[in-house]
Amino acid sequence: MIVLTAFTGCGDKPETPQRAMPPPVNGAFDYQLGGGYVPADDVVVLSRDRNDEPDPDRYNICYVNGFQTQPDEADLWLGDHPDLLLRDAAGSPLVDSEFPDEYILDTTSAKSRRQLALIVGEWIDGCAADGFQAVEVDNLDTYSRFPQLNADAAVEYVRSLADRAHAAGLAIGQKNSAELLARRPQTQLDFAVVEQCNEFDECGEFTDAYGEHVYVIEYERSAFDTGCAEFPMLSIVFRDLELSTPGSLAYLHESC
Repeated sequence: MIVLTAFTGCGDKPETPQRAMPPPVNGAFDYQLGGGYVPADDVVVLSRDRNDEPDPDRYNICYVNGFQTQPDEADLWLGDHPDLLLRDAAGSPLVDSEFPDEYILDTTSAKSRRQLALIVGEWIDGCAADGFQAVEVDNLDTYSRFPQLNADAAVEYVRSLADRAHAAGLAIGQKNSAELLARRPQTQLDFAVVEQCNEFDECGEFTDAYGEHVYVIEYERSAFDTGCAEFPMLSIVFRDLELSTPGSLAYLHESC
């Protein structure tokens, strides 16, 4: 069982909560965003969607899409928060070309960033209430694909989410976005969850910033094998692109 919080003393006056510890290093990692399933016995660190349940015997990272909408939440955003979606000149909400069922959240103004931080912040609080120990906020790099957005706004917004996570007793991870590693003093992120950093030769940049607190997902066998050989101190998992559950013919999982 993972110990979640540090001892803070036994006086009558409660102390300020300490920041949660990042995930254990160099332990087997599993990435289960396609649906939770019983992990292998050796798995130490587990990432699951915020709507899934954490595993009581592992260190659990809660996945939150903080810069784009999830496919099953499109109606929520279009109906309840249409003003928080980034739009083109004709007023149509923009989508990610790689994931066309995900709308882009509008971080262009301080007002929209505050509103988004309140919504996503409630999800982060929910992760803590459900028993997760950390959160990863996806699509930090959305700004790099849409000229209306910029890095400064992304950094400011993710810092507000980091503050919310820390207040809830959670560690918070940087998801991908190697170009923002130098801005860690501003973001105040605690660890990194990185896809394909061996495939794109970026793992060294992440270890320079986060040491061994880098948790890697590879989708190509050659990249996985390279990572295991060159970064034996990291937690690296080989998964299928769909992040399938074991009942699927596409399911792949191996860790080192």
